[in-house]
Amino acid sequence: MKNVEAKQKEKIQKLKMLPKHIILVRHGESEGNKDTSAYSTIPDHKISLTEHGRAQARLAGSRLRDLISSHGSSQDWRVYFYVSPYERTRSTLREIGKSFSKKRVIGVREECRIREQDFGNFQVEERMKATKETREKFGRFFYRFPEGESAADVFDRVSSFLESLWRDIDLNRLNNDPSQDLNLIIISHGLASRVFLMKWFKWTVEQFERLYNPGNCEIRVMELGRGGEYSLAIHHTDEELQEWGLSPEMIEDQKWRINANKTDLNDHCKWYLNSFFDNELDSDEDVKEEDIDSDDDSKDIFLDTDS
Repeated sequence: MKNVEAKQKEKIQKLKMLPKHIILVRHGESEGNKDTSAYSTIPDHKISLTEHGRAQARLAGSRLRDLISSHGSSQDWRVYFYVSPYERTRSTLREIGKSFSKKRVIGVREECRIREQDFGNFQVEERMKATKETREKFGRFFYRFPEGESAADVFDRVSSFLESLWRDIDLNRLNNDPSQDLNLIIISHGLASRVFLMKWFKWTVEQFERLYNPGNCEIRVMELGRGGEYSLAIHHTDEELQEWGLSPEMIEDQKWRINANKTDLNDHCKWYLNSFFDNELDSDEDVKEEDIDSDDDSKDIFLDTDS
């Protein structure tokens, strides 16, 4: 009995160390969003926000503060920011920061691994248009831009960032008091945010291909569930998740995570296994019968030496 109580206390203590929210924010409207010809004369990392983009970021800051202060278990909450080194994300953070007093912010880190996808130095407008049309035919995840990156390349560096993020949390490198609600806010870009969610929730390439880019200063909230898993379905509605491109199956998974324990994940992933393995073969006897049938077919294949 004492061992059970001790384990329960340990679990509660670990949950207290986890961030209450992990929030992804895309930058505000940039000069490149407004006029794509800007990319042909200005390096991508130097593209700035428009006045409308700054206003979007200020509004996002107000929304973030309201969300964090009203959806936490403690009024003594803190925030930690990760930000892409691009000018438009840094400017977005400056505007968002106007909604938070210094005592609420325990740190800010500029993080190169969550930068925008590299499309290759200066972007000639007509050539980029043709390149993006080719990407649609090839597939958005694996297509690599000439002199740039593919979404798969971005996935690799965002995965590395996620590993560092978990070490920061596990080792309490953020120096957070467990009595305070910790909230992580990641200010990044559209593709990097989608890839972050893909990695976190173990979505497939096929599922990624269906996702839509978040709008400027759109907020996507991962909230900590009762069992230690994070879910998009606590803060967001089914309609929102559908608009982002999540399938009914993916939405059900988000709802399951609200009350899930990490130890339940393997059993829950049977829907994923079924996309690779024949779920009709429930026993070794079924597999043996299938082998006998396939042996007959294989004989025909090996005898046909002319093909």
